[in-house]
Amino acid sequence: MRRTTVTALVVALIAGLVGVALMPRVPRLGAQTSGDRDLAAAARSAASDPSGHRGLAVALVENGRIRTAGLGDRDPAGRPVEPGTPFEIGSVTKAFTGMLLADQAAAGIVHPDDTLGATWPTTTGPARDVTLAELASHRAGLPRVALGSPLAWARMLWSNVSGGNPYAAQDVDTVRAAADRATPGDGRGEVHYSNFGVSVLGHALAAKAGVAYPDLLQARLLRPLGMTATVVAAQADGLPAERAHGSRAAGRPLDPWTGAGYAPAGTGAWSTAEDLARLAAATLAGTASGADAATARFREDGDTRIGYGWFTTRHGDREVVWHNGATSGFRSYVGFERATGRAVVVLGNTDKGVEPIGLRLLGVPQEEAEAAAPVAPVWIGIGLAVTFTFLGGLSLLGTARRRELDRVTLLAATVWGLAYLALGHRMGDWSVVPAWLWPVGAGLSAVGIAQAAARWRALPTVDAKVPWRRVLSVASSLVAAALAVAAVVA
Repeated sequence: MRRTTVTALVVALIAGLVGVALMPRVPRLGAQTSGDRDLAAAARSAASDPSGHRGLAVALVENGRIRTAGLGDRDPAGRPVEPGTPFEIGSVTKAFTGMLLADQAAAGIVHPDDTLGATWPTTTGPARDVTLAELASHRAGLPRVALGSPLAWARMLWSNVSGGNPYAAQDVDTVRAAADRATPGDGRGEVHYSNFGVSVLGHALAAKAGVAYPDLLQARLLRPLGMTATVVAAQADGLPAERAHGSRAAGRPLDPWTGAGYAPAGTGAWSTAEDLARLAAATLAGTASGADAATARFREDGDTRIGYGWFTTRHGDREVVWHNGATSGFRSYVGFERATGRAVVVLGNTDKGVEPIGLRLLGVPQEEAEAAAPVAPVWIGIGLAVTFTFLGGLSLLGTARRRELDRVTLLAATVWGLAYLALGHRMGDWSVVPAWLWPVGAGLSAVGIAQAAARWRALPTVDAKVPWRRVLSVASSLVAAALAVAAVVA
């Protein structure tokens, strides 16, 4: 008995040491700096906790002058972020789409109170009656996302697990078809954030102009401002060169989002701190096409109002016009304050929020800036980390000690013990959970494997009244384990 205990301890120790070498590595804002040194130092100071960030690109507009800086790494290989490094900007694109509405309205091509049906005549169904202004201000009563089919929803759920692109199969036709089926809900007239609604708006404006959305965006907003580094990638081959690579704040790399369907809401949109600073400066000055979109028109809550795409929020005695963005591996923030004439851009290549950094650079006190960060359900990542890291080892230990046992059952338990470790490593939020817990879980699983090995010779291959059913059940379990690991590791 004592010898078995010593063996188990040795196995656990060795596995734990190996686990230390393999344990999750949380990104941390690197020391590399490019561009304006003073701005870079201010951005580092504004990032109260550098853990979970990998790289940042920032821009600050003061007195009409644009300053830019890059901090940290653009990818796991350690290449530095520069002010011109492209980042995925996500929902900042919604501000672009709102500005297109204001621009087209100023040109007399549409009116904000025009209906969707009048602007995009090929749409049918009840959603035809919502107005362009309602779509631009999230007041149309449409759902946050409308994917249309159970297969599309399953694909999105799978992408969330695998770190893939949930919008890959969504094109303009699928968005229009979803608009045909959509019915405005009881919340119409109130602000309820809708990626779908803004996507419908962008494609409706493009259809009215007789071009695709990216072409309208380039012609009316980006090209006049000299935003040559800003692109909308419908396919992977359209992604910009030398771009930043996105990941979880815990370090897991994630695929970029591409797709034409939700492009007006932010899918496939890439830009740089330099380009977005030009947009912010021109919008602040009122010289950008559709700058009037930033005028607050409708109230969301006591502190926040919305125009066409742009939000306006009061922070104490400050009023900031802004939009942020969040894709699976990037965060972005663009904000400006009319009273001071200052604007800020912050881009990050992990899913850790950058809003507090932007607000601090605008002069908002730290405590209030931190409170403005979107609330993320961190308990999910915590639960996945702790549960998966220890579930496999505990389950394997329990199985290895069962009286009635056979080899195929023990084999399945061993495979799942390793699979759960891999799932915990990749899906857990190790920016919150101490990473040293993972080697502890690895040691526990190793002890279970050692006990399984000790019993292996004495066990029958299959111990069941109907052997083929047991074998089929175990085979199915092994396939499920392989698929689960492949989904998060590939």
